[in-house]
Amino acid sequence: MTQAEDGGSNRELYALLHVSPEASDEEIRKAYRQWAQIYHPDKYQDQQMKDVATENFQRICEAYEILTDEYKRQIYDIYGMEGLTSGLELGPKLNKAEEIKEELERLKRKREEEKKAAHFQPSGVILAQLSVPSFLAGHGIMRAMSMNSEIQSQISKNNVIAFGGTLAVKGNDGDAAANAVFRHQLSSVSSIEVMASVGLRGLIGVQTSRQLSRHANATMGLAVSLRDGSINLSNSWNRQLSTTSNASIELILGSDSSVAVGWRKKDKKMAAAGEIRIGTSAIGAVGRYTHRFSSKSHGRITGKIGSSALELEIGGGRKISDFSTVRMLYTIGIQGIYWKLELHRGAQKLVVPIFLSRHINLGFAAGAFLIPTSLYLTLKSLVFKPYYRRREKQQALENMEQTRAQVKEAKAAAEKAQRLLQNVANRKQNKQLESNGLVIIEAVYGNPKVIKSINNNNSEEKEDELASQIVDVTLPLNFLVSDSGQLKLHEGVKKSGIMGFCDPCPGETKKLYVKYTYGGNRYEVEVDDLQELILPQEGHRI
Repeated sequence: MTQAEDGGSNRELYALLHVSPEASDEEIRKAYRQWAQIYHPDKYQDQQMKDVATENFQRICEAYEILTDEYKRQIYDIYGMEGLTSGLELGPKLNKAEEIKEELERLKRKREEEKKAAHFQPSGVILAQLSVPSFLAGHGIMRAMSMNSEIQSQISKNNVIAFGGTLAVKGNDGDAAANAVFRHQLSSVSSIEVMASVGLRGLIGVQTSRQLSRHANATMGLAVSLRDGSINLSNSWNRQLSTTSNASIELILGSDSSVAVGWRKKDKKMAAAGEIRIGTSAIGAVGRYTHRFSSKSHGRITGKIGSSALELEIGGGRKISDFSTVRMLYTIGIQGIYWKLELHRGAQKLVVPIFLSRHINLGFAAGAFLIPTSLYLTLKSLVFKPYYRRREKQQALENMEQTRAQVKEAKAAAEKAQRLLQNVANRKQNKQLESNGLVIIEAVYGNPKVIKSINNNNSEEKEDELASQIVDVTLPLNFLVSDSGQLKLHEGVKKSGIMGFCDPCPGETKKLYVKYTYGGNRYEVEVDDLQELILPQEGHRI
């Protein structure tokens, strides 16, 4: 969530009290007292009116409490009510809004991680290697298979334990391994891990991590092999370069020493990563670029080059549900030509590499790329797209029904709030009529298309759309007219938060249309949802 995206929604409390986002504490207190005179429950004898007043008075008190607390107000301005109701607790008060936002981001991530870790977290990979040449030679299609699984659980606030195992089969040979990891959080910025593994790669080790600053962390590790007693030392440093990119350096000393430098960048549309590694046994570089075409599909290209590898991988994937993604990749290199199918569901993964040929023939290589690509495009056009259109249409209908119910409830609440404003609004309107001052004769808020049809006197469309797409706000605007005959709605504040208003079309663009009289003349004006409105103005005259 960013302030740019949610700045209007993060200011609804200002709209509720009818004050500017830059209002002083004194201005907020003054506005609170004015609203309290209208909505204090003790002013009403009728139980129904008292209930309405109580509900709205609680909203006013909550807004007052937040906006007069400097610390809460800073958090609200950045994160809205989410930052105040999510249970996040900050340490020493920070001076800059950027510091508060950064600290909230960190604590929010930590809270989400703790929530996830509160339950058992299973993860695993099944790898099934298939070989077409082996199948054609009559030796069976299965080349090798392995299964890796791990279960992680948080046993206390600062302690996590994980158990895992690996089974691998290739031809007539097989092997297995089991491992365990114990992680202890030493402080808010440091942790230590103790690990042990037996089987394929028996070892014991210890690793410690520390947050060096807001943007940097480091990890150090020591591992001892149970087979030959060799010792491996590892060090890695990570640095956040920007909000979307980071860099890392890794140094390993031991039987296979190496040094690696890496870089990663990720935003909403793309992800890129690169690494150069120089070791005693091999030298190589890897680069990967992923482009997100939509919220459901992406393409990926990966290149590897080095003393023992020369490979190009091209492919893409599609999200088939909230938790599942399928991916198909085409690989060509000195190892041969492969297809790779992947199914990801949560933390579980099924990977099926299909070995096609060791010999790189131009015609075969082109066919191995074009055939599955053509098949996918055909299936996408004839099967996938129609299916997803039907599913999205059904989802849209369900969302529409849900939104209709929410709008109906919001309109009912706005009408109740207007009922308590009516007496004061009528007195103000009569006073302005007597002095030939500012009188709002019509005001509607909502869908611009419906407002336009009203201005064009399209009564048929008006009758059809009025109830669901706009809300009449003539009464609350008359209430907000000052004794001096002026009305001001502040810039950058969504008008749906004003007392007596509501959002009649969630997720859609909204406008406010006002027709008023002043000094015996008629005026009209139309403004955007976050646009400032000051009445009267000579430029509004009809």
